[in-house]
Amino acid sequence: MEQRHLGRTGLRVSRIGLGTLTWGRSADGPDEAEAAAQLKTFWNAGGTLVDTADVYGGGEAEYLLGQLIGSVVPRRDLVIATKAGGVADPDRRFDGSRGHLLAALDDSLARLDTDYVDLWQVHAFDPWTPLEETLQALDIAVSSGRARYAGVSNFSGWQLAKAATWQLAAPGVRTRLASTQMEYSLLQRGVEREVLPAALDLGVSLLPSSPLGRGVLTGKYRSGIPADSRGASETLSAFVEPYLDEAARRIVDAVATAAHGLAVTPLQVALAWVRDRPGVAAPVIGARTSAQLGAALSVEALSLPEEIRRALDDVSAPVHRYPDQDWSTL
Repeated sequence: MEQRHLGRTGLRVSRIGLGTLTWGRSADGPDEAEAAAQLKTFWNAGGTLVDTADVYGGGEAEYLLGQLIGSVVPRRDLVIATKAGGVADPDRRFDGSRGHLLAALDDSLARLDTDYVDLWQVHAFDPWTPLEETLQALDIAVSSGRARYAGVSNFSGWQLAKAATWQLAAPGVRTRLASTQMEYSLLQRGVEREVLPAALDLGVSLLPSSPLGRGVLTGKYRSGIPADSRGASETLSAFVEPYLDEAARRIVDAVATAAHGLAVTPLQVALAWVRDRPGVAAPVIGARTSAQLGAALSVEALSLPEEIRRALDDVSAPVHRYPDQDWSTL
């Protein structure tokens, strides 16, 4: 699998990442044997980037990954990324304080059974904590060797620009941001308004989450909701439902048409589209089975023809109005 630099850093990652959002969930996630099979399939395909978070499965996703590192895949062959900042508090979903983040990192390292993570990400912006305090936690994590590189997740355009600029203000003292993780797909192109332009300008790579539109872009929901799908899951159906409207259906139909013409699957078309967008380092994909994962990883050999890319761009184009659009056209 092709490797790409993450931002303007020396860290290289596979251009498809393996996500573990459902790992550690007894009802919706893989058991240890299936997780091991997925990790082995990913590694055999040349994959390196494995993304998790301290809140996935209440910490069980990290623990499960930690059980597999070394026994299934050598630690040195993986780029392990995790996140911190999420809290189980309905009044405050995220805690970006230095104390919380550094304690969470230590807990993550214990669950992952490793001395360091390759990429440590702030899971979301915390409006109750000064941003410079949050970012100082990243500096401490890197300077102490507990993290090799740092990034953010779910930051808006102005939040990302402020954070990345702050980190660039003192080279050698502060750790520059390598990446930002955001949802991005043919069904969700909101990052193109401000987040992606800021990332491109500041040398921050985008790690798209849900690059298959929460599974909808595979076409599996065109004739209804399969009983074994996330859309039918008691815990994940609300995650899928927003992308089952008429606007999404038109885009899914276009993807299916393109796939038919290219003799590939809708999954491959949708994943190739987001993988090769400007500023993208590696879409992060999740799967229920190693067979599903293998089918997704087969996208490595596919590059979409320019006319197909333009057609998909057009059918899924987000509405850009003032002040997001080019002022020269007003």
